[in-house]
Amino acid sequence: MARKIFYQQERLAMFIDGANLYAAARSLGFDIDYKRLLELFAAEGRLIRAFYYTALVEDQEYSPIRPLVDWLDYNGYTMVTKPTKEFTDASGRRKIKGNMDIELAIDVMEMAENVDHILLFSGDGDFRRLVEAVQRKGVRVTVISTVRSTPPMVADELRRQADNFLELQDLAGSIQRSHSSRYQQPPLAHEHAGTDDHQVQPEHHTEPAE
Repeated sequence: MARKIFYQQERLAMFIDGANLYAAARSLGFDIDYKRLLELFAAEGRLIRAFYYTALVEDQEYSPIRPLVDWLDYNGYTMVTKPTKEFTDASGRRKIKGNMDIELAIDVMEMAENVDHILLFSGDGDFRRLVEAVQRKGVRVTVISTVRSTPPMVADELRRQADNFLELQDLAGSIQRSHSSRYQQPPLAHEHAGTDDHQVQPEHHTEPAE
């Protein structure tokens, strides 16, 4: 880490907005190795829980994100999922909506009593008020996103509210996926449209390596 923002004995909890983190990493040109991500922050304190939030297309025979969800579930992450909702926009295009903001906010508020430091992997400005609320409970909040993409993926108001901001690109050397790694996971099957609706578009990818 560039500066001392963690303390070895503090209790940490990770909250990952899956679509938002995927879009941020993709905008910087790399894929995340979720095993390395977990290990990086587990070494910074007492990691109590790592939550991962994503919407799933339930009515498909094969969901392209399912292999990743299953891999994360077996490898140290607490998965929080819900079915997506399909709708047609004004142009007649089929869209899939999967907003996990409420689920994430509820879990953050519940966990705030049991942790010292929350790591929020999202740049969504809607979370500014949530960050402020848990700070009043004595919990520090670090936001992990990027300002180096075009446009920046983190809202200015969220970055200013957080106690610390970690630039995702600066972490790339420690968390990016190596094609030679036996712990590869498929790319996250999300495409964050940069809206409050968190539109999700499935993509094709391979199964995780054993």
